[in-house]
Amino acid sequence: MDNHATTRVDPRVVSEIVPLLDQQYGNPGSTSHGFGWDAKDLVDAARDSIAQNIGCSHKEIVFTSGATESNNLALRGVTHRARRSGNEIISVCTEHKAILDPLDRLSRDGIKVNLLPVQQTAGVDAGLISPLQIIDAISDDTFLVSVMMANNEIGVIQPIAEIGKLCRERGVLFHTDATQAVGRLPVNVEELNVDLMSFSAHKIYGPKGSGALYVRNKSVRLAAQIDGGGQEGGRRSGTLNPVGIVGLALALRLCNDELEQESLRLEGLRNRLWQGISSLENVLLNGPELANHVRLPGNLNCSFTDVDGEALMMSMKDLAVSSGSACTSNNPEPSHVLRHLGLSDDTTRASLRFGLGRFNTEDEVDFAIELVRNNVERLRSMRTL
Repeated sequence: MDNHATTRVDPRVVSEIVPLLDQQYGNPGSTSHGFGWDAKDLVDAARDSIAQNIGCSHKEIVFTSGATESNNLALRGVTHRARRSGNEIISVCTEHKAILDPLDRLSRDGIKVNLLPVQQTAGVDAGLISPLQIIDAISDDTFLVSVMMANNEIGVIQPIAEIGKLCRERGVLFHTDATQAVGRLPVNVEELNVDLMSFSAHKIYGPKGSGALYVRNKSVRLAAQIDGGGQEGGRRSGTLNPVGIVGLALALRLCNDELEQESLRLEGLRNRLWQGISSLENVLLNGPELANHVRLPGNLNCSFTDVDGEALMMSMKDLAVSSGSACTSNNPEPSHVLRHLGLSDDTTRASLRFGLGRFNTEDEVDFAIELVRNNVERLRSMRTL
């Protein structure tokens, strides 16, 4: 139940990509023989499929090693391009570290970074940012805005289309980290008014090590961050990964084909999980209310008063959950996302994140409820001894 960290590769994807490991294993950049031609055809078909599934041209897809690289390419690539106008980037305090850390580095290089606050946990829309906050923050010095589409810890879904429209009216480029949204929500880059969008295969039942960056051709020029063979139109050098690219394309298509039905199923499982867990005393829901449809259907984040979240996780070895982002699990600091919602360090440390996915069942949800309830009650009783 940690599908925000990663997902099992769908067996249909596995069947499609295994032959690319030992049969159709050519380098797409090899133009002098059939192995290379076949590999290039596979990559071209995958690029067309991905473009169709997010509503763009195949020329606007840049393949990367994953969303972290895509985020870095977007932020650094726009910042380092020639004839940049302005010196300010606007983002949000609850972004993933794959946004916050590159922004921190850019700030040390002289870029002004403005991180906007989100709605506090006392509101029904906890974690949301208002489009008006963005428009009020944009100045003549702003050249880029970056807002995560769906948060990886509390599942809040930001009003990306409205923010994008306001950015376009002001002539400011708009990037979104859509790692948790693509494949889980309807995503069309034209309707969202985005100029750049990052996403990854392993969050949507595809293989690790494969991702992409959508780059609007008409408005965006990027300075390459990896130099070499000039692949991807010079925007990202390096031998292309047909296994990962084909896996990403099929995984995305399967997610979109099954999106409506799967969203309803996951919402039902998530609500069942919350109902069972919240029957305990002193359990706090972190993030927006479950019923207002601004939260990913498979996401649940909650805190257990008088329980250490790390101790709770360690006592449930048969249940895969987390206390925050997998990318910061080695960091002893409490979740920055929950802190920015206004939660205390103690409450933040008492939190667990559940991410339900395609292969979870009702029986597993009921097993998780029983395991959580028993261990929370046991740990609380130990504190009173």
